[in-house]
Amino acid sequence: MNPQISLIDSHCHLDDAAFDGDRPAVLERASNAGVRAIVLPAVSARHWPRLREVAAGRDGLYAAYGLHPMLLPEHRPEHLAELAQWLERERPVALGECGLDFYVEGLERSAQLEYFVAQLRLARDFDLPVILHARRAVDEVLKHIRRHPGLHGVVHSFSGSLQQAQRLWDLGFRIGLGGPLTYPRAQRLRGVAARLPLEAIVLETDAPDQPGLARRGRRNEPACIVEVLETLAELRGATPAEIGRATTGNARALFALPPL
Repeated sequence: MNPQISLIDSHCHLDDAAFDGDRPAVLERASNAGVRAIVLPAVSARHWPRLREVAAGRDGLYAAYGLHPMLLPEHRPEHLAELAQWLERERPVALGECGLDFYVEGLERSAQLEYFVAQLRLARDFDLPVILHARRAVDEVLKHIRRHPGLHGVVHSFSGSLQQAQRLWDLGFRIGLGGPLTYPRAQRLRGVAARLPLEAIVLETDAPDQPGLARRGRRNEPACIVEVLETLAELRGATPAEIGRATTGNARALFALPPL
């Protein structure tokens, strides 16, 4: 990787226990790959202190706090009030990860919506970008974004259509692309990546999950964002340097990050 290309992993769960054995080495590999900043979204209230600890004292790590729909059984109404306190005190770069998941069975939709809408309101109140999970629920997410004008953020691990991606971009939301893009069978996603305005795209890994083709079946990590970068460059007929500069600028603007 060209060391002059500075990259941002806009979505990585570095606090996950999968990294407990070698987190410093993971960060060193990321740095060697050109990754200069990593956004760390939280998933539940019990994870917030751990995530804060992982991010503390390490340059280039930026926390976000939220309540993930897949951990719905852990959430309690009082966690929303606690989240407001964390946002006020910690001043994270974003609220998230939150959203809707209509793929996993057993996650009550009405309860998901209550937490989702409450977090959209918090993001607007604190003027923070929101990191959204939208699995089999992009249209529903779009509906609620429209009902809360003034929001901005990113739909991470996007898996919808080009039309949905364009609507999200029109509403102030960028599109997060990661490991799934590297699989040749992901034809619809690749079509979105090739045709969407480059200004709308940010890169991510979602590590330790969603490894790209080169690491299929193994733990993902931030350094692997290079594979996503190179795939996107190939799909768009651009150089990795061009894509790197653009997507890094997009992520910096989205999260109001300092110069790398």
